[in-house]
Amino acid sequence: MLKILKEAEVAGNRVILRADLDVPLEDGKVGEDYRLKALLPTLSYLLERNAEIIIIGHLGRPDGKENPDFSLKPVSTRLSELLGKSIDFLPQITPNPSGLIPKLAMLDNLRFWEGEESNDPDFAKKLSSLGDIYVNDAFAASHRAHASIAGIPELLPSYAGLRLEEEISHLSGVIENPERPLVFILGGAKTETKAPLVPAFAKVADQVLIGGLLMFDHSLEKISRTVFPVDAVETFDVGPESVKKFTQIIKDAKTVVWNGPMGKWEDNRYELGTRAIAEVLAESPAKTIVGGGDTIAALSAFGLLEKMKYVSMGGGAMLEFLAGKKLPGLSALGYQA
Repeated sequence: MLKILKEAEVAGNRVILRADLDVPLEDGKVGEDYRLKALLPTLSYLLERNAEIIIIGHLGRPDGKENPDFSLKPVSTRLSELLGKSIDFLPQITPNPSGLIPKLAMLDNLRFWEGEESNDPDFAKKLSSLGDIYVNDAFAASHRAHASIAGIPELLPSYAGLRLEEEISHLSGVIENPERPLVFILGGAKTETKAPLVPAFAKVADQVLIGGLLMFDHSLEKISRTVFPVDAVETFDVGPESVKKFTQIIKDAKTVVWNGPMGKWEDNRYELGTRAIAEVLAESPAKTIVGGGDTIAALSAFGLLEKMKYVSMGGGAMLEFLAGKKLPGLSALGYQA
């Protein structure tokens, strides 16, 4: 049984809030901030109940070493603006008993410490000393067995944040009782993580549309219910005939899950496929669920993100959840698929 935030006694306690803070930085400032906005309901819930909060999370891949290019300081600044409250910034881990931690603070990038990604028990213990209760609102990182995801829940009372609970509710509906036809759209560049999951999606979906670099993995063509492009623009986008084929399938769907652009959409020479998919989904009455950083970035750039029925914070986490895999972060909170 998933342990949820509404069951926790947070008043007067210090809450360690694991958040999705991995947002793009542009010239030292936060660019697309959808993940930060998604954190606001949980933050507000805790503040309204007089909890003290230390926010933890990661940004990029600094490889266990402190790197100013990956500091969460700009993220703290932007989240303060969105929340309308000042968030103190902590460059180092200071145990809570010292009494030095402010009532609302953010710790710098967890991946500056090697113990985070290796799920080192001593590092998890060090993090757990920061508070009394742990809340995971970082669905996008919940497929990682890291110290801040799987380690802390072994040491403190732990709960799912409001956004995490919402993610599970929406994505479970795709697996358990979706309105059909159910269509998956898979693209992007991360073929090594997505290709192995295609067979699982093909068992659940009525059709799986393949784009991005996956369209060059011909072994996937043998899987039933997969639909491949019939033309391409060089190696960077699906072609106009493929767009026509894909959009017709989408128009007939009742539920659509999309993860990964159709091509190199950042270059306007190769944006046709991704933009066409985005536009047909924006007009669709179907339940549309989109996820993945690149997909969200494309939809934001096209001004169509708000037209989607649900935007998942997860990329790899969303796909693994829908493929029926156990996510360490959810298992640590008592969730059983």
